[in-house]
Amino acid sequence: MSDIKLFHFGGTEVTELPGSAMQVEKSLQVLFEANLEALLGIRFLATEHSTGPVHGGRIDTLGLDEDNSPVIIEYKRSVNENVINQGLFYLDWLLDHRKEFQWMVMERLGADAANAVEWTAPRLICIAGDFTRYDEHAVKQIARNIELIRYRRFGEDLLMLELVHAPKTARTNNIRSTASEKQAVGGAEQGADGLVDPYLSSRMSYRLSQSSSELRDIYDAVQQFLLGLGDDVQVKELKLYTAFKRIKNFVCMEIYPQARTVSIYLRLNPSSIVMEEGFTRDVRNIGHFGTGDLQISLKTMADFEKAQPLLVQAYEGG
Repeated sequence: MSDIKLFHFGGTEVTELPGSAMQVEKSLQVLFEANLEALLGIRFLATEHSTGPVHGGRIDTLGLDEDNSPVIIEYKRSVNENVINQGLFYLDWLLDHRKEFQWMVMERLGADAANAVEWTAPRLICIAGDFTRYDEHAVKQIARNIELIRYRRFGEDLLMLELVHAPKTARTNNIRSTASEKQAVGGAEQGADGLVDPYLSSRMSYRLSQSSSELRDIYDAVQQFLLGLGDDVQVKELKLYTAFKRIKNFVCMEIYPQARTVSIYLRLNPSSIVMEEGFTRDVRNIGHFGTGDLQISLKTMADFEKAQPLLVQAYEGG
């Protein structure tokens, strides 16, 4: 059981608010689905989605995360329910029905979102009032992107989420798409064999290979610093940027060899930061890859040292 406790300070008295973790009821699923972006940084797509007569199941919640990766959310309704195996079953179904998922994204979020779906690292999130030690051990042995989130209700209007387990580094899938599949939602890069494969050529990998050793040192230093902030930090290397997240992204990082700059985007309110020309920039109304409203440009190790307090602040708010 979780040992987290919540106390209310009222005058000179301290009162413990009793926490509850009843079996997940439909009302809690509805609460999550109505507030997915605020709670988990995920855009809602569908509820109780049928996997058809062959699979004979229903996915509790389907969504698309901040990095455009597909997300399956399953709610553990009883201690003995094997929600992890069930979620893996649905994850395999999802990878076999990518075209159906992308049409769903197109209908709900538009063609641009459907074109941007990232199939390299789909996620499975299991939400429960509690997990057994066997659950926590099992997910460590499975080479898939599985996250365990424990919840607690405190009174009528407080909900606590605790990230129990998440892979330190997102596991990627070697998935190939045929031209006919991708043509349904837009174009993509083409491999030597004529198959459309948006993952064959990664801009981030190419930019890293073209960067100077000094610039790669800055990139590596930022990554090691962020990973060292806590055991709950996850790193996800995507085609266009590298994302660092807890429950949500708190930093996204890109590298530009020609400009000799490492750009990082932080989940911070630019209005609360004193801007410094050439170092920080408000990008709330400027299009960019990844998430985050504050951009920091790093050209030297001195810039990285100056950015560290802001990186910590973004982590603490993530």
